[in-house]
Amino acid sequence: MGKPRTLGGAVAVLCLVLLSSACVCPAGAAEIQGVHFGDRVLVGDTELVLKNVGLLRYRIFIKAYVAALYVGDGVGADRVFEDVPKRLEIEYFYAIAADGFVGATNQGIAANVAPATFAALKPRITRLNGLYRDVRPGDRYALTYLPGIGTELALNGKRLGVIEGADFAVAIFGIWIGPRPLDKSLKAQLVG
Repeated sequence: MGKPRTLGGAVAVLCLVLLSSACVCPAGAAEIQGVHFGDRVLVGDTELVLKNVGLLRYRIFIKAYVAALYVGDGVGADRVFEDVPKRLEIEYFYAIAADGFVGATNQGIAANVAPATFAALKPRITRLNGLYRDVRPGDRYALTYLPGIGTELALNGKRLGVIEGADFAVAIFGIWIGPRPLDKSLKAQLVG
């Protein structure tokens, strides 16, 4: 077996910001670049419905990852930052070290919240950053927010931890779909 493809920490940040192309999935399951996303996921007693998927490319030609946005049934994209259930799944085509996620998280949140808000969130951001693990091609991270519970980070279906607060969910999901997302095209595709 050959050595896995890797992207360094700085490049991992770029993976979040570079050009993307995506497909909109009005209903049903989706497959993009050979990666399948189910039409629904059950998290505890909460069922979430697939809204859209997207492909993020690095330097136009390199496929970095695919992502899927799920929301509670009946929740429109215009309500994604309300205190409603939501999930973002990302499957990677390259290996990325955990510290690459740390830098990308800090930069992405800082771009979408006021400095005072970032300072207030910093202890929880640090806790999340401590949960990240290295990923290999085919690995899938999931961020799932449930009101009253918090934002769960899972890798390949294994729960790594939960960070409390609706304000934290707004900040972390803001990296991809906030007012200043790392990639405007991917945001447009994910929120439809």
